[in-house]
Amino acid sequence: MERTAKHFRKRDAILSCLRGTTDHPSAEWIYNRLKPEIPDISLGTVYRNLALFKEQGIIASLGTVKGAERFDGNTAPHVHYICTGCGRVVDLAGMQIPEELNEAASGLSGGRVDSCQLCFYGTCRMCQSDEKEETP
Repeated sequence: MERTAKHFRKRDAILSCLRGTTDHPSAEWIYNRLKPEIPDISLGTVYRNLALFKEQGIIASLGTVKGAERFDGNTAPHVHYICTGCGRVVDLAGMQIPEELNEAASGLSGGRVDSCQLCFYGTCRMCQSDEKEETP
């Protein structure tokens, strides 16, 4: 019984950590956050549980950003901005995914659209400032 309780404690902590941030973290970020409070947690446990959550549809993967898969605990349709310089991922809360986009994709594919992830890629203000400082 104790092993099962620990198993669910780790699983619950991983999900809670992900849902408790808007940083769109990697598995390594979650692992580093949880390791001090759960010393026996492994990076493999974090990866396995994130894969399970993704399969269950309770989290979303944003794909690989700067070499690491990034995750989102918010599965409601929303728009992201990803900086190609530093890898920062932010929600664009004031922007909605147009219903016409889903309808157009459905019409073109001949299938049903169940979800949509819309991401904009560019250089954030901080990285733009760094570029200006480096320019001679």
